[in-house]
Amino acid sequence: QVQLVESGGGLVQAGGSLRLSCAASERYAMGWFRQAPGKEREFVAAISWSGRTTYYADSVKGRFTISRDNAKNTVYLQMNSLKPEDTAVYYCAAHYTTDGTRTYARRFTYEYWGQGTQVTVSS
Repeated sequence: QVQLVESGGGLVQAGGSLRLSCAASERYAMGWFRQAPGKEREFVAAISWSGRTTYYADSVKGRFTISRDNAKNTVYLQMNSLKPEDTAVYYCAAHYTTDGTRTYARRFTYEYWGQGTQVTVSS
């Protein structure tokens, strides 16, 4: 059983930055998703378990960076130039895979989810 715990959310002004963290394990590709009130959960970013491959939603490309430190069993989401439309609950997710280079954008691929952390961006 994989338990995921996100941290690092909070309130920030537009243009500011936050870094989210989530416990991760080897052999698990990781993803970040978000869900705003009244909206479906959407893909944000993904990273292969090797860390060599990343993939981003168009809405965050160039502003967000996903990374992982397998020695610390942690995956990060660095969020810069935040906008009010980035306001949401952010979830990390894990998918077991033997392919160290693949990333996954479909939420139904992921077996394990964290409880979420709130990110609020004020205008």
